[in-house]
Amino acid sequence: MTDDDRLTRLIAMLDDLDADVDETIDLADEITASGDTGLLPRLEDALGRTIADRNAYGRELLGGVIAGLGGTDRLPVLVRASAVDLGDDQDGLAAEIVDLVQADPKTAGRLLRPLTEDDDLTVANRAEWALRFAP
Repeated sequence: MTDDDRLTRLIAMLDDLDADVDETIDLADEITASGDTGLLPRLEDALGRTIADRNAYGRELLGGVIAGLGGTDRLPVLVRASAVDLGDDQDGLAAEIVDLVQADPKTAGRLLRPLTEDDDLTVANRAEWALRFAP
């Protein structure tokens, strides 16, 4: 199975309420381990769809894959995704954001400071929150 096929399968599994959770997580881990950054645009589109569908589980899972493949450069995408209230605790996504900020504080600051001035106050507040974790 190609990485593209894995991603197609993962997206389908996120829409299937009967999908096996362990299999879904394993597939997400395989995609992350592939290192295939060419998948990031599709992953980010899928993340947007899961948020629109109010799928907190999908947001957490895809956020982790995006963080794993894209690293600190994807912080703006992850912070914007995190700013949407889906009624969950966001422990996984928050941990991914904190890890990325701490791994590369200089890049994180460069990418997140402009978001602190975002017209969407939730995004601005979430960016400020993330920046608190920079050493």
